[in-house]
Amino acid sequence: MAKYAAAVDQGTTSTRFMVFDHAGRVVAIDQKEHEQIYPKPGWVEHDPIEIWQRTQEVIDGALKKFNIDPQDIAAVGVTNQRETTVVWERATGKPVYNAIVWQDTRTDAICNELAKDGGQDRFRLKVGLPLATYFSGPKIKWILDNVPGVREKAEKGEVLFGNIDTWVIWNLTGGPNGGVHITDVSNASRTMLMNLETLDWDDEILGIMGIPKAMLPRVRPSAEVYGKAIGSLNGVPVAGDLGDQQAALFGQTCFSPGEAKNTYGTGCFMLLNTGTKPVQSKNGLLTTLGYKIGNEPAVYCLEGSIAITGALVQWLRDNLEFFDFSKHIEDYARAVPDSGGIYFVPAFSGLFAPYWRSDARGVIVGLTRFITKNHIARAALEATAYQTREVLDAMNADSGVPLTALKVDGGMVFNDLLMQFQADILGVPVIRPTVSETTALGAAYAAGLAVGFWSKVEDLRANWGKDHEWTPKMSAEEREKLYKGWKKAVTRTFDWVE
Repeated sequence: MAKYAAAVDQGTTSTRFMVFDHAGRVVAIDQKEHEQIYPKPGWVEHDPIEIWQRTQEVIDGALKKFNIDPQDIAAVGVTNQRETTVVWERATGKPVYNAIVWQDTRTDAICNELAKDGGQDRFRLKVGLPLATYFSGPKIKWILDNVPGVREKAEKGEVLFGNIDTWVIWNLTGGPNGGVHITDVSNASRTMLMNLETLDWDDEILGIMGIPKAMLPRVRPSAEVYGKAIGSLNGVPVAGDLGDQQAALFGQTCFSPGEAKNTYGTGCFMLLNTGTKPVQSKNGLLTTLGYKIGNEPAVYCLEGSIAITGALVQWLRDNLEFFDFSKHIEDYARAVPDSGGIYFVPAFSGLFAPYWRSDARGVIVGLTRFITKNHIARAALEATAYQTREVLDAMNADSGVPLTALKVDGGMVFNDLLMQFQADILGVPVIRPTVSETTALGAAYAAGLAVGFWSKVEDLRANWGKDHEWTPKMSAEEREKLYKGWKKAVTRTFDWVE
């Protein structure tokens, strides 16, 4: 009798493998970082081969360190940094180019060209997304247009496209020797190529972008058996696939319309379950797939995506050498009572929700001689909370249902100063669950459901527990004054890139 469900969690900066018991508790984990490649300003790449090596290393590491027998694992799920685009040769498994990361802005000209006919919302009704550098479709087009010989191979079906979930699952199930070429509805909904109604690739958009259908994976539910793993997990069913933010929604058990979560990682992503019908946003949010379990109806979400949150802390650590470890930012920020009147808007990759301005760039405004490193550290943390407030306001306006509490997860939720400021600036309680690694947990849940390790979605709710809750302490007057300053600061980032 299987004892565990497992997940590969392939993120923007690292890969981890986690094993969970039936109660959703972590029993094994291993994690490794991979290189961030910046060939030019605004370009961000990863080496797909390195990512697959790290994936194998963390699977081996977790199994060995915690003495887990693969035969005790009922199923493995995969969750991934979304939109990051890989194109590789079917016969050899060799990438034709580095993975183009979701933060990369090189497709700006392609998006502007596509927007000439029908504007930024040209495809929004069909795919729920504005034309933006964030999504995979324009990245695939860039590779086809710029890497010699790839377009011809794509038309013959000799090269394959996948976001990272597809790349990992293909390799995990055999690679060139019978690897399964699939993606799930949640990841497909981030390409700008999948129709929200049919849950399949849209021929008209493929034609407009010049992307051959032969290179695309089959779109499957988020929970079903896709194939069997090879290697260290030999024979274990690969049975779950969810984009990282949808996996976190699933791990947070936001199964009812109106339930929402916010994940604080490299970027910040708030998702609101809107039920089995897509809701089109009028306030700059994305309409996206939440998940689809087997033959059940698909569940949709509204999403607010923020490009730079945890990445801002990494930038202060690595580029400016403010501190040696990311967690030290809280000590510096606590050394001052407030940000000294400055605001830090980290529009390093333009602005995502609710603005969608690729012409924006980062600013620190309000500087005086009084400002120290401590104020900058505090303003960097506060930027995450302000950006989240902007997204929440948009969500409340779109859904017509004011959120009463926010479930949070991800690395930054252990920063008490940030979480308290988040509750203050939102004016609603912020709740951290007992298992904060909800992304990996969500992928393990999907895989476990597919093989009957858990029998139904509602069983998973019993596993969710509250670890900590922050309640607002700021006056409404102070909250609105600070937020008004933030909105003013954001306008200073616009139109920087000509």
